[in-house]
Amino acid sequence: MSDTKIAKFTTALPFWLSLTTVPLAMAGAAWGGVWVWALPIYGWIMFSVLDALIGLNTDNPDPLTPDADLFWYRLVTMLWTPIQIVLIFGMIAYVTATDHLTVFERIVVFFGVGIASGTVGINYSHELMHQQSKLERWMGDILLASVLYSHFRSEHLLVHHRYVATPRDPVTARYNEGFHRFFPRVLHQCFRSAWNAEKAMLARKNLGPMHPSNPFMRYAALQIGFLILAFIVGGWLGVALFLWQAYIAIWQLELVNYVEHYGLTREHLGDGKYEHVKPHHSWNAAHRATNWLLINLQRHSDHHYKPDRRFPLLQTYDEDEAPQLPFSYPLMTSAAMCPPIWKRIMNKRVKAWRAKFYPEIEDWHPYNKALNPKPR
Repeated sequence: MSDTKIAKFTTALPFWLSLTTVPLAMAGAAWGGVWVWALPIYGWIMFSVLDALIGLNTDNPDPLTPDADLFWYRLVTMLWTPIQIVLIFGMIAYVTATDHLTVFERIVVFFGVGIASGTVGINYSHELMHQQSKLERWMGDILLASVLYSHFRSEHLLVHHRYVATPRDPVTARYNEGFHRFFPRVLHQCFRSAWNAEKAMLARKNLGPMHPSNPFMRYAALQIGFLILAFIVGGWLGVALFLWQAYIAIWQLELVNYVEHYGLTREHLGDGKYEHVKPHHSWNAAHRATNWLLINLQRHSDHHYKPDRRFPLLQTYDEDEAPQLPFSYPLMTSAAMCPPIWKRIMNKRVKAWRAKFYPEIEDWHPYNKALNPKPR
């Protein structure tokens, strides 16, 4: 390997940290006891400590870097798909065939698996679904099906990116909305909005919603296939463990969604139109270690501004261009689980964001009302 190739590999290597979640999950299943907590502690606590020690990364790569120079970055996202499938079903096969783990230990072990399939798996599917390559998109579909959240692709691409920071986006957390209200709301609203978006696209082609080209048909087939596989591998216990890790993965995703846009709104221009999406419509975070684990997901301001950029090319912004989270995602998602703490941290920042980017708007009550519609 030439010096140039070695340099490219070395630069990309920190983003391969996600692979370390696999042996930790296996250790929990094999040894039980305190080891069942290894993966949750690693994902939620260790990276918060690393962020505090390593600090921020405010360097920006050349956004025009060709794909040929991103091989090692792309490879880890593609390798993760088979790794996750083997991890989930290998763990189901092992845990259901042994009796050294208590019921509680099995629950915690698959809590950890859900952290891996959500924190890493759904995040990688998010990267893959944005690409033009059919192979990468298929890998993204497989990852989402393995956590029973396939419609996230349709909702994210057709709804979230188009309507982010407006009342038409279910995933934009409303100002003063606690996570425990947000979570059940998005579970049903996102599925409905994804279905309606695909249905509308088919209608423009004079096709009905049950046409085979509707991706929901593929979503259903993949998800049913994984449920059947879970039963074949581990019986009804295997299905229960599979459902548990899927729920944890979805919870992880929606915790992150909650953090990424909480309280931020685009200016309404009238006639149902809103200003274009800009970096200041997403919360930004430059914490180095967590951005390694989450392949720069915290550079979310740039992702919405330029959604076709691959993760290693995402730019970060300073506080003059985008609102900044005070801590990285592990700590912020932990705070989100306790609404009084979350609101104490974030509501003053939302108010400061309003004063900074929209000083001409004196009365925010219409925006608050629009973003907190009464249930139908």
